[in-house]
Amino acid sequence: AGAAAEARFISSAKGKGLFATKNIRKGETVFVERPVVSSQFLWNALYNYRACDHCLRALETAEENAQRLLGRSSLVLPHPEQCSIRKDLHQQCPRCQVTYCSAECRQAALEQYHQVLCLGPSRDDPTHPLNKLQEAWRNMHYPPETSSIMLMARMVATIKQAKDKEWWIKAFSQFCSKTANEEEEIVHKLLGDKFKGQLELLRLLFTEALYDEYLSRWFTPEGFRSLFALVGTNGQGIGTSSLSQWVHACDALDLPMLEREELDAFIDQLYKDIEKESGEFLNCEGSGLYVLQSCCNHSCIPNAETSFPENNFLLHLTALEDIEAGEEICISYLDCCQRERSRHSRNKILRENYLFTCSCPKCLAQADDADVTSDEEEEGEGETDDAELEDEMTDV
Repeated sequence: AGAAAEARFISSAKGKGLFATKNIRKGETVFVERPVVSSQFLWNALYNYRACDHCLRALETAEENAQRLLGRSSLVLPHPEQCSIRKDLHQQCPRCQVTYCSAECRQAALEQYHQVLCLGPSRDDPTHPLNKLQEAWRNMHYPPETSSIMLMARMVATIKQAKDKEWWIKAFSQFCSKTANEEEEIVHKLLGDKFKGQLELLRLLFTEALYDEYLSRWFTPEGFRSLFALVGTNGQGIGTSSLSQWVHACDALDLPMLEREELDAFIDQLYKDIEKESGEFLNCEGSGLYVLQSCCNHSCIPNAETSFPENNFLLHLTALEDIEAGEEICISYLDCCQRERSRHSRNKILRENYLFTCSCPKCLAQADDADVTSDEEEEGEGETDDAELEDEMTDV
């Protein structure tokens, strides 16, 4: 219905791209998209970042969120009425006690994948096949997390539960797939040096927990590697936070000047203190597969960006510039700091993580720049590893 953007095939080298179907103004929302499937990261959940098991909405109040990140239970936030968390609506699965933000999410999860994945009374049993799979994954993939084996588990469970299995297989097959040697590289990025042995261990545990005759191809070494590469290439990071929701709400308050200055100073100091205590891990984090967003190509001068302003898995794509009908809509796979670096450095990151060399206008304009990395950049070279394979984790 009057969508502002559509996916089109560009070429076999580039695959698909997303194009504006009408003029879009700077600041406009191009679309809001719900993921086909999503999942919270496992360490993130283990460290008590409490999120809805279905939509990743943060479940703590803004004050509880701040107290935990600060390690200070005495902290009191002003304007508590600006917190959007509704604990009275939270529900648990009666069998395995995972928590949802609402009856709707509990129902949606049950209908899509949770019947297959519900651990029931085995939730804390380390010998349960699903728990063994999660434990193995955590031991291979430490924070900062960029992917989750549970995203793949939910894909399998979704098809197992579906009446129309072909519809779902088709939905998942829309995501860009890679050749065998590209898959090797992606899996290698996610699992490191020992990847062959680790991948085989994961495949055996995945099979033990989830095997399905209908999907037998996904459980073969080749099929499993393809599934892994699909999630590695297309997974979009999702971040939610009740504290940042509260901050946005406070920013919008109409306050007398002195009160506004006090509140702003309080919030600035709060974030400084939290950074000392918890570093960069502020959000409930996970990843999801989004059909339209996954068609967005990268540019070092993007004309759109993704964010999660509703404190759940609903992805908003917002125009950073005016975009004309017919123009390609591009996002950046690099964070702000990485975008400021030389063309050589940017392309090193893009080749390693996304297997392509960028030819956006900025890169073409800098094509004659020397292929050397400046000294300051050399020092920062190590930093890029943190961004492995995640589509830029967007601040909420």
